[in-house]
Amino acid sequence: MLTRKQHELLMFIDRHLRETGFSPSFEEMKDALRLKSKSGIHRLITALEERGFLKRRAHRARALEVVRLPDSVAARMAPAALSAAMQPAGASAFPPAAAYAAPAGGGATFAPNVIRGTFAQNLSGVPRPANEAAAVHLPLYGRIAAGLPIEALRDNGASVEVPAALLASGEHYALEVAGDSMVEAGILDGDTVIIRRTDVAENGAIVVALVDDAEVTLKRLRRRGNSVALEPANRAYETRIFGPDRVRVQGRLIGLLRKY
Repeated sequence: MLTRKQHELLMFIDRHLRETGFSPSFEEMKDALRLKSKSGIHRLITALEERGFLKRRAHRARALEVVRLPDSVAARMAPAALSAAMQPAGASAFPPAAAYAAPAGGGATFAPNVIRGTFAQNLSGVPRPANEAAAVHLPLYGRIAAGLPIEALRDNGASVEVPAALLASGEHYALEVAGDSMVEAGILDGDTVIIRRTDVAENGAIVVALVDDAEVTLKRLRRRGNSVALEPANRAYETRIFGPDRVRVQGRLIGLLRKY
């Protein structure tokens, strides 16, 4: 038995796939269901996966697949599909919006408007080219802060969409920057940095470093003899020097996202 929001999301994803050939973005799903944050969409998708209605294909952008629909909806759609098969050539083959109505007692009917044409139209009204570049959802960690290892910053309900071309091989995550210690490297407070998870980095790379298994920081890595230096990119801050056993690299900066 699905909740009203789970039912609405499943129907929206199914309709979007039928109309456009690809699954909607998390932003489109959030707007369609009138939710305030994408974390609610993540919870709904996880619930639908656990119930066997949705499937996510790994390593692909917008890779949601509708495995099945609620029995009540599937039964109503069967006559519509048969009717569509008997329509004249050139007629719409999509089931009517009524086929997606929520079951009795399940809340308001959900029937999103779709604009057909040469663009895949999102719900915000901004046209999107049909050959839009692929994107990938990365886990979004919280604002980098002293006193926590990077794993403790992770919010399992949050993610950020980034262009697939920005990523190389390996595992990646996103991190929100707090503070101005790296401004001279072009990294500002509030930016989202894209990090490739690794425990090694070349001299001079900007890394996520764990100090004394307690403090996480984003700094430029320098090796000085038997010591490790973590350099800020702001003259107002001092370089910190540590013994090699006190610093562990947890990732290397490969990209940056900024909203204006």
